[in-house]
Amino acid sequence: MSRYQRAQVATLVDRLLHEPPERIFALFGPRQSGKTTIVDQALARLRGETKRETLYCATDATEEAAPGGDGDATATPGRPRAEPLGADWIIRHWKEARVRAERSGGCVLVFDEIQEIPRWSTVVKGLWDADRGLRPRPHVVILGSAPLSVQSGLTESLAGRFEPLSVHHWSFREMAEAFGFDLQRYLYFGSYPGAAGLAVEGAEDQWRTVVLNGCLQPTIERDILALTRVDKPALMKRLFEMSAEYSGQIVSFTKLVGHLQDAGNTTTLARYLDLLEAAGLVTGLSGYATEPLHRRSSPKLLVLNPALLTAVSRFNFRDALADRSFWGRVVESAVGAHLFQTRSPSTRLYYWRRKNAEVDFVLEQGPHLLAIEVKSGPYRGAHTGLAAFRAKYPRARSLLVGEGGVPIAEFLSEPAGHWLTRKWD
Repeated sequence: MSRYQRAQVATLVDRLLHEPPERIFALFGPRQSGKTTIVDQALARLRGETKRETLYCATDATEEAAPGGDGDATATPGRPRAEPLGADWIIRHWKEARVRAERSGGCVLVFDEIQEIPRWSTVVKGLWDADRGLRPRPHVVILGSAPLSVQSGLTESLAGRFEPLSVHHWSFREMAEAFGFDLQRYLYFGSYPGAAGLAVEGAEDQWRTVVLNGCLQPTIERDILALTRVDKPALMKRLFEMSAEYSGQIVSFTKLVGHLQDAGNTTTLARYLDLLEAAGLVTGLSGYATEPLHRRSSPKLLVLNPALLTAVSRFNFRDALADRSFWGRVVESAVGAHLFQTRSPSTRLYYWRRKNAEVDFVLEQGPHLLAIEVKSGPYRGAHTGLAAFRAKYPRARSLLVGEGGVPIAEFLSEPAGHWLTRKWD
């Protein structure tokens, strides 16, 4: 695992080699998706190829005065600070980066979990603009696990000054290459790299504790509730639990209101679902229709990491495999999450249902329209949903994933765009 590098490492190194820096580079994505590791690996490669210094600053670490031998500021994570951080913390490190850049011909300044600092984007904007004529000028990288908070700061104060790099949950291919996961292990244990060492049969309880307490709880508490106004935190948490329980199923907001105590109205639930999506936990897909006004319908709920479904379910590995209905939802959720996270910004993802006909997923990008049906086990009937969809939308193509079609492992090894534009008819 220590040698494995995700594709974002090479992208970041390439951007940081540009002189002078044109934009701030912003990495954001779910907690425990490996953003810090990506930056660490990119900085190590950069130090090996250039004489440029690096300065790594984390809001959740206590920094020591002396830099490390490789030019990094060392830090002790997890120790609380005596005083909350503010603008002066950013300014102090920015000035230090200027000194290092002048001394060695360049410096990369990294701020990790910067959303913890109030009004951080306004401070960064002022410092970045003040450095426009400075040569050499420090490169700046920003990391954040609260996408809504980070993105709002970038778009409101730093518009035109940053380049984003989204970091999603690890894919099946990445987990296979880095940790040797096979398909069943990936579908059950999901893709949190920090829990991969416990992703074995017999260690489900320890693995579940890491996922729920080390990944899920901090995401809800620190990345949503601490940074966004949520009037009913208990409702937010219960909505996640129900979304995981019903992952892979179409559920009306009215039904959710009926099942959730003190749920308020459907508008509140829709907003909370948007917050959970931004944090990389769950999403709710809309139904497909050519008329935009008709696309508002009951959402199809999907966890964005298979681990979130199985950890909440309390099924152990063997019982999950043996329960055909449950395993079918695991497979369908994994396929949907893969499509959601690997699609391009211009590609839309839906489901489709008319009376008794249903299609699991629909991808649309410009003239391309693809209907996808997922089968996790033997199926001897006709694929009426795909046929009905193509009858209504003649330009559409169809794809069967699983038994009788593209193997699930193969499907999960390619991004959504590969299947959307691939010609196999």
